[in-house]
Amino acid sequence: MVRAAAPAADVASDATPAAEKCLICTSITAASMDAFLQEIAEASATGVDIIELRLDFIKDFEPTKDLERLMAACSMPYIITYRPTWEGGNYEGPEPQRLATLKLAALKGAPYVDVEFKASALFFAGAGEVPVSTKVILSSHNFQETPPAAELHARAAAMREAGADIVKIATMANDISDAAVVLSLLQQKTGPTIALAMGERGQITRLLAAKYGGHLTFAALSDARASAPGQPTIAQLQQLYNFAQQGPGTQLFGIMGKPIHHSKSPLIHNTAFRHLGFDGVFVPLLVDDLPRFMDAFREHDFQGFSVTIPHKEAAHKAASSRDPVADQIGACNTLIRQADGSGYKGYNTDWIAAISAIERVLAAGSSDAAAATSSSSSSIEGQPSPLQGKTFLVVGAGGAGRALAFGAASRGATVLIANRNKARAEALAAAVPGGATVVDWEQLQAGAVSADVLANSTSVGMVPNVEETPVATAAVGNFKVVFDAVYTPRETRLLRDAAAAGCLLADGVAMFVGQAVEQLKLFTGTSQPPVQLMEDVVLGKVKVGSS
Repeated sequence: MVRAAAPAADVASDATPAAEKCLICTSITAASMDAFLQEIAEASATGVDIIELRLDFIKDFEPTKDLERLMAACSMPYIITYRPTWEGGNYEGPEPQRLATLKLAALKGAPYVDVEFKASALFFAGAGEVPVSTKVILSSHNFQETPPAAELHARAAAMREAGADIVKIATMANDISDAAVVLSLLQQKTGPTIALAMGERGQITRLLAAKYGGHLTFAALSDARASAPGQPTIAQLQQLYNFAQQGPGTQLFGIMGKPIHHSKSPLIHNTAFRHLGFDGVFVPLLVDDLPRFMDAFREHDFQGFSVTIPHKEAAHKAASSRDPVADQIGACNTLIRQADGSGYKGYNTDWIAAISAIERVLAAGSSDAAAATSSSSSSIEGQPSPLQGKTFLVVGAGGAGRALAFGAASRGATVLIANRNKARAEALAAAVPGGATVVDWEQLQAGAVSADVLANSTSVGMVPNVEETPVATAAVGNFKVVFDAVYTPRETRLLRDAAAAGCLLADGVAMFVGQAVEQLKLFTGTSQPPVQLMEDVVLGKVKVGSS
């Protein structure tokens, strides 16, 4: 392949950004010329580094009339893309005309053109030599799966051989382990590379592109305008994930769960990292199988994890060592990489946060007491816990349920367990120190069970199923205090029913912030966590990464 040399003036004014910086790119996808031009202006005001002009989205696009007009409207570096339907785009016309438009853009001085790898031979063979001042991105998309690493590395090499200045490979992540395969492309790249795994399971390839040395990552102007599945917004990348500050030394943390899109852990921890001046980034991890995830990312430098439903018991098994409380409970909500290379140590910060919130309400006789988030127990040293001698019903027998049951027992409460799966309830009851009593699920729903405290540990009532409740409305009044571990939304259906019945309330925010404070100490080593800031973030008093 022959590339024409650019005139000296063109080289001097080359718009290609510095290779060492990972760029944020947003795609312009409006359907009309007027709207497209408006989006270009809007994108220019967001602080992104580069924009992609998706010509295939414009329904009335006429190359000879419109191309120069669009290029002239760009005040920043841009990529010309004219994606055909056979590569996931919208263009359905003749292939020679499409490739001629891309070649024309290059000849007219476009800083970047995106050409599908499958069409690269025809593109370079067409009339007109591509000037070296135009960087050619050869792209390959697989919307079904992520091929094995060896296949992707071979493809990247073939793309460079075919004339790519920049290689772009995008695959579909059917499991988060696919993201590890794609990130390996960036770790072992031999030249500028854009590598991403599409879908929620592959989102970390977009969020961590700067950490791994990617050439650029794509972000949307807003959630509604994402041009590919799993694409974050510009504001999220810039503000929430500290993208500009990411580098090879940035420490990685994340929350493993399923579902995970509702989690505020990235919001609370990234805000705290920034406040502390800590070089770390915390990302959401949609994990289907925890052992498979841990194996896939074994060579990546994740320093710690938060763990949520349904993986807390699996995290306990995966940990190479555990603190005594986590070992007794049999569930971990925190994993910390050990410096000696022995694996991850497991902790449970759930129980003290939840129990403390409930104790504060019992001691004060007021629902308002739960709002005073604390990372330590409200019990006064040397005095009995407000839970001592109380009956404490735990709804659910998973990892969070185990934490509540063991925590309540440690405070001298009489523990009751209710779970749809009676066998799991019986197993938990047998494991609780001093024993616990299993109550019949149907009797609970029928209002035949009462206790001082009702503590929901399940995800029932979480966004998006906000009208669901784990306990029948008519039965809620049988309890003095009602606690719900769900924190999105803060006011769950269960808590609304409890308020109407005159119960005292303890919501999931106090538990969530309390356990996150303890995690932050483990993640960063800080002895001064910004507790009030973390609570304000969860309550929406501090806006981060909104768009």
